Amino acid sequence: MGEGRHPLEGIVVLDLGQIYNAPYATLLLALGGAHVIKVEPKHGENLRGRTQGAGAGAPFVMLNSNKQGITIDLRTDRGRELLLQLADRADVLVENFRPGVMEKLGAGPDVVRARNPRIIYGSGSGFGHSGPYRDFAAMDLTIQAMAGIMSVTGFPDRPPVKAGPAVADFFGGIHLYGAIVTALFDRERTGEGRTVEASMFESVYPSLMSSLGLFFGAGQGESPMRTGNRHAGLAEAPYNVYPAADGHVAIICVSDAHWRGLAGLLGRPELADHPDYATRRARVERIDEVDELVGAFTSRHDRDPLCALLREHRVPCAPVRELGEVVADEHLHARGMLQEIEHPELGTVTVPHTPLRYDGEERTPLVLAPGLGEHNEAVLLDWLGLDPAEYASLVEQEVI
Repeated sequence: MGEGRHPLEGIVVLDLGQIYNAPYATLLLALGGAHVIKVEPKHGENLRGRTQGAGAGAPFVMLNSNKQGITIDLRTDRGRELLLQLADRADVLVENFRPGVMEKLGAGPDVVRARNPRIIYGSGSGFGHSGPYRDFAAMDLTIQAMAGIMSVTGFPDRPPVKAGPAVADFFGGIHLYGAIVTALFDRERTGEGRTVEASMFESVYPSLMSSLGLFFGAGQGESPMRTGNRHAGLAEAPYNVYPAADGHVAIICVSDAHWRGLAGLLGRPELADHPDYATRRARVERIDEVDELVGAFTSRHDRDPLCALLREHRVPCAPVRELGEVVADEHLHARGMLQEIEHPELGTVTVPHTPLRYDGEERTPLVLAPGLGEHNEAVLLDWLGLDPAEYASLVEQEVI
């Protein structure tokens, strides 16, 4: 790869995504060097309107960096034809509407790919475009509920809870990105595009591996209980969040060597080789006792010095940090994953870059998310090449 060259340079993407799912897939494409054109309805996509009092809102800004923004009313015949004209010149079209919506608009994959056989048509959805659940309403919460994530999240004596992050939305977006890039690779060999999809429901299932191990190990007779901060498969001990004098710390002993290091810190070196504690299986059998021993030790120390001490003895650990600490994290800023940009309404916003890195590539500079319809002229007049009179007509008829 040439010095400073971005791997997706020259790839044009039409982004009809909304909220988190597809917009994250297209953000990864944009930060890989693709030219991403975000197509919104005239009132803006749903995420833009979530925090109207604060303008675009921080989530919209964070997910739509490095994209151009245009508006099209796809409910009109001229709007639909304008989208198809754009798709004729694009390499990828990405959407995450409910299954069947794009077909009703007259811009489903069969129509688009009949006109442009090289295009990759990427579709994100909750449950996929086939199967009994196809038409179920799909939000991150409903996917977490249906996929069993909530059943294994939380403490055994309390009701199920969702994971705090929008795991279903973003796991779905990551898999959609992977499907699109895989299809682009295949097009290099065949010259043909294809339709790809990634459902949120299917994308989160592999993340249940630890809980599924416990489920199948029990003979499928009973669903695994919620384990709180313990290992979901109850296969590791210690594995928990423990109190510190000024917060909490996460500690895990994956290997018996980790336990031997921790036993010395506990002031109980004899436990390192004691048959009741020396092996992972033995410690799991005494999990309550192990947690009590570790918690009594950690509660006597402040969080950050405790983590430094544990790391010195090669015991895997981490402080339980608040969001403000993470947003200001020196490591994420040093690597360029987090960067600060100035927004005209929100002020200074800390924006994520892509976690994907390519040897020899200079990091793509972050560009502020577009205002609503900001690039209508740049895209439709300059890039698509519409006649100025036609463009004026589209404006007059409120198609764009």
